[in-house]
Parts: sequence; C-alpha cells; structure tokens
Amino acid sequence: MAAATHKGVYYVCQRCTACCKWPGDVILEEGEAEKIAEYLGMEVEAFIQEHTHLSENRKHLSLMENPDHSCVWLKGEDCTLQEVKPRQCAGFPNEWNFKGWKKYCEAIPVPIEQQPGAVSKS
Repeated sequence: MAAATHKGVYYVCQRCTACCKWPGDVILEEGEAEKIAEYLGMEVEAFIQEHTHLSENRKHLSLMENPDHSCVWLKGEDCTLQEVKPRQCAGFPNEWNFKGWKKYCEAIPVPIEQQPGAVSKS
C-alpha cells in the first residue's frame, strides 16, 4: 500500500468499484470486525472465522476475497458493507492507493478549497 500524497486535491469517489477488485489485503483495524459482525447480525467470533484470514504479513485480520481477488462483499456495483466498510476501503484513494491507480479509478480530483467545510483563504 502506498501512502497518498495529493497536494491541494481531494478525490471524490464515484463508486466505480475498481479498488474493490484490486488484489491485496483489506486490513481490519481495531473494532471493525465487531462493527461489521453487528451490522450483519453475527457473533464476532463467527464473523472472524467465516469471513477473515490473517493478512499476508500475518499481523492483522484481513477480509476474505474471491478467487479473482475481488471483494466478497461486492455485489454487482454495490458494497454490501457500505455503511460499515473498513477505514481502508473508505480512505481510497485519498489516504492510500497503489501504483497506477489512476488508470483504473474514476475518482474525480477536486481542489481542497472547494470541499465542504474547507476554510477559504480570501
């Protein structure tokens, strides 16, 4: 995962789902397994056993993926975990991205001063 550095630009997600089809771990941060399990109406232990595995570096829980590397929670063009999706998913491409991501992602670059809540310097 590469750190994102977008000076003066914020990318607005168009929900194209390109990032949901990219190979790699979707790391669950503290409390995210519990949040997702509750949303799904599952016990946390059952969610972990059925829907996660150890990340490649064996230090974190990661969401399972389909054999084609797409996310198992992607149904058509919709994320079934949209309301509780992991921070890693919500942060793409502004908080992290991968080399060459702009060839696949349809996010629209917007100058930060045009963002809601941005403080104007005039």
